[in-house]
Amino acid sequence: MKTDIEIARECSLKNIDSIADYIGIPLNELETYGRYIAKVPETLIDQKKVDKSNLILVTAITPTKAGIGKTTVSIGLALGLNKLGKKAVCALREPSLGPCFGVKGGAAGGGYAQVLPMDKINLHFTGDFHAITSANNMIAALLDNYIYQHRDEGFALKEVLWKRVLDINDRNLRHVVTGLGTKTDGIIAETGFDITPASEIMAILCLSKDIDDLRRRIDNIILGITFDDKPFYVKDMGVGGAITVLLKDAIHPNLVQTTEQTPAFVHGGPFANIAHGCNTILATKLAMTFSDYVITEAGFGADLGAEKFYDIKCRKSGLQPKLTVIVATTQGLKMHGGVPLEKIKEQDIEGLIKGLDNLDRHIENIRKFGQSVVVSFNRYATDTDAELDILRKHCEKIGVGFAVNNAFMEGGEGAKELAQVVIDTIENKPSQPLHFVYDDKDDIKTKIEKVCREIYRADSVTYGKTALRMLERIEKLGIQHYPVCIAKTQYSFSADQKLYGCPSGFSIKIRDLVINNGAEMIVAIAGDIMRMPGLSMSPQAERIDIVNGEIEGLS
Repeated sequence: MKTDIEIARECSLKNIDSIADYIGIPLNELETYGRYIAKVPETLIDQKKVDKSNLILVTAITPTKAGIGKTTVSIGLALGLNKLGKKAVCALREPSLGPCFGVKGGAAGGGYAQVLPMDKINLHFTGDFHAITSANNMIAALLDNYIYQHRDEGFALKEVLWKRVLDINDRNLRHVVTGLGTKTDGIIAETGFDITPASEIMAILCLSKDIDDLRRRIDNIILGITFDDKPFYVKDMGVGGAITVLLKDAIHPNLVQTTEQTPAFVHGGPFANIAHGCNTILATKLAMTFSDYVITEAGFGADLGAEKFYDIKCRKSGLQPKLTVIVATTQGLKMHGGVPLEKIKEQDIEGLIKGLDNLDRHIENIRKFGQSVVVSFNRYATDTDAELDILRKHCEKIGVGFAVNNAFMEGGEGAKELAQVVIDTIENKPSQPLHFVYDDKDDIKTKIEKVCREIYRADSVTYGKTALRMLERIEKLGIQHYPVCIAKTQYSFSADQKLYGCPSGFSIKIRDLVINNGAEMIVAIAGDIMRMPGLSMSPQAERIDIVNGEIEGLS
C-alpha cells in the first residue's frame, strides 16, 4: 500500500480558480497562495443559502491512540456525495505541527480521501497558526511591558492569567520563569506555555462572525486580576486594534481541494480534548453558502468534540446539523471490549461484542441532542466479514443507519454506500432542532455537572481549591451564562485515560477553570490533562525528512 504522501503526489491538482468556479465563488474575490490554495472572504456568506444547506457532523466512538479516521470519513463522504451527483463540500480544521511531528505525522485525511496539497496543509499552510501564535504572544509581550513600564506608578497584577503559546509539543515549557537577569530584563514571574490550538485566540478566531466581532472579542480578553480584585483587559492596554491587524488575513477561510478535485475549506484548529475542537463558524457557513451538503468534523470521540460542537459552536452560531455520523472501527471497539492493544488487529468476536457498549453510549448521547445518527464503519485490511456482519446487525437492531466506508482505499467510489444512507436519512428522518445539555441560565457549576453526569456518566464531580476560587471569580464577573468547555483525556468517558469501554461509578475532579472572556466560554480542566502536550519516546519527527527534494514521513 502506498503512503498517504505518495498518493497525494500522484494526484492531479486543478488550479484553485477552477475549484472555486465549480461551486460558484467569484474568482475576483480569491486571494491565492500559489496555484492550489486560496483565501475566500467571509463577506460572501449568504445566510439564506446557509439555512437551505444540509450540515452533517462526523464524530466517533472513544478513539484509540492510532485514531479512528474521522477526517478520512469526512472527506470520503464528501467524495461519495459528489459521486452521487450532489454538490458537497467538507469544512475541516487545520492540522497542528504538534501532532504532525509528534504522534500522527499528518491530519489531512488518508489514502484516497485527502485534502490537498497535503504537505502544505500539514505544515505552514497559509500561516494561520503562526498568526494566532504571534497575536497571542504579542499580547503577552505587551502585557509584560505594560507592567514593567507602569510599575513605578503603582500598577501591578496580583495574578496574571495570560500565557504564551507555541505550536509544538514541549513539556519543558509547561512551567517556566521569565524576566531573569538584570532590572532592565523585565520583572521575574512564574508562567507557562500552552500549545497554540488551546489558545484563546484560536477559540476567538473559530467563534467570531466577522472582523468587527473578532476585534470586540480580543478587547474583552481578561489578562489578569489587579490588587483591588478588578479584571484587567486587553482593551485596558489599548492594543486590541494591533492584535486584530495580526489576524486580518487569518480570519479568511482557506479553500483547497480533495484527491478527487472537489472543494474543501480548511480553517481553524482547536483540539477537542483541551479546547472546543471545531473548525471556524465562518468556514462552515461559507461552505454552506456554496454547496447543498457540508460535512464537518469535531475532534476525538463524541463525548468531547460532538458535545462541544452542539453546546458551543451551534449554540453560538445558530447552526442546525441535519445528521450526525459516528465513525467506528473494529480495532477501537475491541480495545473497549477488553482486548489487549497488541491483539486488536486479530479477529475477536467476543471482544468486539463487548466493545459495542462504547458505541451505544455515544449513540444514546447524540440522540439526547435530537440528532439522527448513522454509523460509518471505517474498514481496515485486517477486518473480517464476520466482524462487519456483527456490527451491521447490531445497528439494524437498535434502529441506526449503517454503512461501510472504503474511501481510504477507493476514494469516492468506496463511500457511495455511506453517502446514500446519509441522503436517505436526511430526506426521511432528519434531526430535530438541537436540544442542549444545559441552559444558558444555568450557573457554571451546574453546566459542568450536567455534562459530566449526562454525557460522561460520572457519579460525582469534585472541585479543587483553585477551581472553587475561580467559580467565585466567574460569579463576580457576571459571566455565568457562558458555555463550558471541559478539557479531559480523549481516551475514556472518564478523566482516567486507562478506563476504556463504558466506565461507571467514577468521579471527575475539576482542578482549575480558565476564563476565556473573549471567546465567551469557560474551560474546565479535568483530571491530569495538560494544555501543553509532550512528545513520545519515538516522535514522528524521527521519520520526517526530505529525500531527493520530496517530503517523506507525513501520513
